[in-house]
Amino acid sequence: MADQRWPHARRRPAQNVESRFPAMTVEHGSSLDDVETTDKTESPSAGSARAGRLATIKLWAGRCAARWRSIVATALVAGAVGVTVSLYFVLYRPDQRVGDAAAHRAVQAASDGAAAVLSYAPESLNRDFAKAQSYLTGDFLAYYTKFTEQIAALAQQKQVTETAKVVRAAVSELHPDSAVVLVFINQTATSKQKPEPQTTASSARVTLTKVKGSWLISKLDPLS
Repeated sequence: MADQRWPHARRRPAQNVESRFPAMTVEHGSSLDDVETTDKTESPSAGSARAGRLATIKLWAGRCAARWRSIVATALVAGAVGVTVSLYFVLYRPDQRVGDAAAHRAVQAASDGAAAVLSYAPESLNRDFAKAQSYLTGDFLAYYTKFTEQIAALAQQKQVTETAKVVRAAVSELHPDSAVVLVFINQTATSKQKPEPQTTASSARVTLTKVKGSWLISKLDPLS
């Protein structure tokens, strides 16, 4: 070991080498734990200085370890909070898209049903009435059926044609099994006596009831 040199190390006086690299004695059969080191030139003041440096290093290492533990703990807490928030939004938050879809279906049913109830032509009365009935339920279905029986002959005789179109609709109330939709309608009428189309605007409050998963009109109240 005396002739070995560190790469690119400068040659130093012998006493400096001896003070920087203490002598090492290793007996046969000993392990690294049994290595004895001696420093021939170390003084009490140098030992105190080295002890102070070691204490400073230990203090710095302890602070670093505590700091890293704090950082890791903060990261773990933040990750847990993120997972919790994600699960809340995925599993427990009311799904706005589902609500929008249900409202859209209610508006569609009210619009299609109202237009069907208010539309008929003399050449297709039975078909038109049957189509309208498919959108209705309950007492309103019974009322509409009776009403069409009364006007069918008159509509045929006077050649009355009614065409309704919903131009705007909005949900007023939405519940799991019922809904209320406001519809705004443009209705055009022609007859044998008045062949020129006459258009009027009106609005209605449509009450819907869910029957076997489908929205059906259970009430239709004219508003204007």
